[in-house]
Amino acid sequence: MDKKQGTNVENKGRKEIPIFFAVDDGYIPFLAVSIQSLVDNSSKENNYVIKILYTNISKENRDKISKYEKENVNIEFVDLNEYVEEIKEKLFTRDYYSKTTYYRLFIPTLYPQYNKILYLDSDIVLLSDVADLYNEDLGDNLVGGAPDDVIQTIEVFRNYAEKVVGVADYKNYFNAGILLMNLDQLRKFNFQEKLIYSLGQIKFSVAQDQDYLNRLCKGRVKIINKAWNRMPVAVAQGEPEAKGENLKLIHYNLAFKPWHFEDIPYQEHFWNYANKTEYKDVILGIKANYTEEDKFKGEESDRKLRELAQYECDCVGDDRRNRR
Repeated sequence: MDKKQGTNVENKGRKEIPIFFAVDDGYIPFLAVSIQSLVDNSSKENNYVIKILYTNISKENRDKISKYEKENVNIEFVDLNEYVEEIKEKLFTRDYYSKTTYYRLFIPTLYPQYNKILYLDSDIVLLSDVADLYNEDLGDNLVGGAPDDVIQTIEVFRNYAEKVVGVADYKNYFNAGILLMNLDQLRKFNFQEKLIYSLGQIKFSVAQDQDYLNRLCKGRVKIINKAWNRMPVAVAQGEPEAKGENLKLIHYNLAFKPWHFEDIPYQEHFWNYANKTEYKDVILGIKANYTEEDKFKGEESDRKLRELAQYECDCVGDDRRNRR
């Protein structure tokens, strides 16, 4: 693992808020936006300890992100190349996903000093102090997460969550992009041992690591307020745009990227923070160079994903009527 990049943060009696990201070089510009929003909404009462898990980030990008450090914001890059070498062939990915999506699953073993942490995807912006989310009481639940709006709003994915992943009710299928992890309970549960076994026995192709999390943790999940994981896809499916206290974190997942398209719900919040970063021109360049061919590939990917979910459903029986 890399040693600390940058300066240490003095404690000064503040509460420590451990926050994890997992990215590669391709997502660094959007990580910068996420961290900008986190810093802008931070409180001087807390120490925000940010750990970025990676296997492929250039020193130039590490140095740029490290500039976000301040008196109560600490950033460390954690090189996982050696750690994942033995199991990387088991980490199935498809389309635009990279193996970094799995790295959050190794946090309980990597960080025995923590009892609870917060994991965030890097396609998000915060509008509130993330410490308020971290302070949610998980009890003896393994994780805390908000319902996944893709699952909630699209029938084929509802069926997939219940029939293939095996959750009793699709409303309890959570999105793993904003995830409170009860590391103490996950270690007692032998989570990593069970995960590695599952990786060798089951292949989840639709939501990959998120499916494994939902399968392994079902029955021990605290459902958190959707204000902490608002997705533009829900607005596209007819949900009104959230405002005020109902909008604390925006998650630009799937194809709903302001850096690709115009008229994405909540896009003004993304650009508000993007314009403050030194990656602003890079992000504008990504948007300008997003072609009609890229758009077509994205639409094809979405269509194929729905077909895949349907095929997976067709390959298992359906005993749900006996549970209701």
